[in-house]
This record gives sequence, C-alpha cells and structure tokens, in this order.
Amino acid sequence: MKLERVASDDPRDVLRALRHAVLGAGPAVALGAGEHLPAEVGAGTAAVITTSGSTGVPKSVAIGRNALIASAFATAARIGEGAWLLAVPATYVAGVQVLVRALVNGREPAVLAGAFRPGPFAAAALGMASHENGTRVPTYSSLVPAQLQRLLDAAESDGEVARALRSFERILIGGQALAPAVRERAEAVGARIVRTYGSTETSGGCVYDGIPLDGVDVAIVDGEVRVSGPTLADGYVGDPHRTAELFPTDAAGTRWYRTGDGGERADGVLRVTGRLDNVIVSGGVNVSLDRVEAAVRGIAGLESAVVVPIDDERWGQGSAVVAAAATGLDEVRTLDLVRAVVAGAVGPVARPARLVLVEALPLLASGKPDRAALRRRFGGAKKN
Repeated sequence: MKLERVASDDPRDVLRALRHAVLGAGPAVALGAGEHLPAEVGAGTAAVITTSGSTGVPKSVAIGRNALIASAFATAARIGEGAWLLAVPATYVAGVQVLVRALVNGREPAVLAGAFRPGPFAAAALGMASHENGTRVPTYSSLVPAQLQRLLDAAESDGEVARALRSFERILIGGQALAPAVRERAEAVGARIVRTYGSTETSGGCVYDGIPLDGVDVAIVDGEVRVSGPTLADGYVGDPHRTAELFPTDAAGTRWYRTGDGGERADGVLRVTGRLDNVIVSGGVNVSLDRVEAAVRGIAGLESAVVVPIDDERWGQGSAVVAAAATGLDEVRTLDLVRAVVAGAVGPVARPARLVLVEALPLLASGKPDRAALRRRFGGAKKN
C-alpha cells in the first residue's frame, strides 16, 4: 500500500485523504511529524500516525482501515449515531477517529478551525442543530480535559457556552485522566461526559467509563493493562522489535497490546492507576507520580496540575507540582495543603517537595500537558 503524507494540518485536507484511505482504495495517510517513513506500508493500512506523545518519545503507528472502522462502529453501538464536531487536532488519533466516525455514518463533520476557544466552539456546536424526518439529529464531540475545563470556566459567565455543552448527546473526554472536580462541574452544567481510555495503538479510546467497547477485551497481566480486539493497530513502522515486544500473541493465538499502564478490574470495570514507568524511588519506597497527581488534581485550583520527578539530596528522588497560577493562590499555604492531601491519599513518603506556579502550562498540539518540557525545565533525571 502506497503511503502519502498530508501536506497540511487543515482538517479538511485530512478528511479528504482519510475518505480515500478508509472508504476507498488508498493510498494510506501519513499524519504527524514522522520522518524517514517508507513509501510503502502493509496492505490494508489506512493511516500512519506519528506523535512524540507527552513524554517526548517518537513513534509511528500503522493502523489498518478495518481497525479504524471497527472502532467507529463500536463507538456508535455504545453511545449512538449522529453528527460529529471536530475540536481536537485532525492529525492525532482522537481527531482521526472523529473524522472516521463521520465518514462511516455518511455525514460531513463540523470542524472547529484555528486555535481552540470557547466562543467559536459554542458557535460551531449550536450551529450543528438539524432534524431528519422530524427528529433531532444527536450531536457528539471529543475533547481533552484541558479543553473541557476552559469551556466550563467560560460557561460560568457565558450562557451560550453552557448551552453548547448541554447540546451534545455525549462528549468523549480522553487523552489524560479527568479530575473528579472537573467531571462534577461538567455534570452540574448539564454536559453528558464519557471518559475514554485508549491510545494510538488501540485506534483511540476503546474503554468507555471503564467498560470495554464491544469486541474489545482487557486483561491485567502482572499489574499491567493489556488490550485485545479488532481495534488494535498493526504495529510500529520500521520497528519490528518494538512491535513484537508491545503486541505479543498468547498461547491461544490472541494478539494483545501492552499499554504500559497499571490497572485493576472490579466487576468488569477497569480502573487505570497510572503509568508503570512513572514511578520514583524516594527513600527506598516506590511512589507512583500518577497517584500523586490524581490526589493533587482533586484540590480546587489545581485540577490541571502536573507532577514531575525531581532530584532530592536526602531521599534520592522527590516530586514537584507544576500548576498555572490562579488568582489568590497562596504558594506556601497551597503547598501545605497539597502535602497533607497527598499524605492522606498516597502516604507521607509521596508528599511533593515543591510547588511551582507558572503563567501557563506548556501543551502539546493534542491539548495534553507537555510533560517532557516540564521535566526538562523543573524536574530531575529519573533514577529507578
């Protein structure tokens, strides 16, 4: 299968290319910042998505058209069919899936062009209202938590933004953990939120509110979340060793993806506990920074904070909380509160040593925090 790069980040250009790649005979579409990609990829490939991710490690993932279509149909089976608004970058898997869902449903997606802002989002959302045979067509969108928080902040003084949030049948929220306080605010304004879990390697979100989509299976092996099913990517372009390592096949012939996330299942519901490699050793004790971050994000004003590892002369490693400065936020008192909350939720050894207030957190194009940049600026090398 021939592989062609989309020359621009314009969502309409990506949509045109995906229409041929997913519904037609190709060529496959190369998206993202990948370099030195081959001119040909495996038969059935629809897209090669390259992203550095939040940790700065590049990867080029080949996804088959069958995987993208299976994911789109499974989403429709879970939350319903309708019209989609693209509000995330089209070159990331979440954006690709919004476009594919629209394509397989036979509808043109609404597109939010330019930088994400609450006003244009509300206008685009409210402009989607339509009816078929006298029945309103449900609308859907996909956002990352930082976008949702901006909309909720705006909705406090802008009724149109609040009405736009309520207009969607469902809003998928993925890309990173959603702070409970943000979800509560969304529910209070009337937004119908679905938390999604997945990655480029699983064609985007494949577990909704802890429940795998139809056809998707989840297993916990040695504490690690593994995913199987028809939405799995083919692997990493030009990296057969990494593909074999992260996409193993078990004795029964089932192919799995090793997510690198820790997790547990109770009554069929998946709970992700954090990245297995996002662990520091402080005073000889393993501390999950994802658990620390989850505790910190439960504090008002710190819903988007990021926890990074730092060097500690006494304990070997510690952590720092980096947050956007909020009006009236007292640094000393807030750090004391953070340390008390983390001690209660995770344990005294996990208490962050520092609180760093910045004007704004650096973000990737996907809307996720740029953790690699934050570690370079404020953190220390991991020693575990």
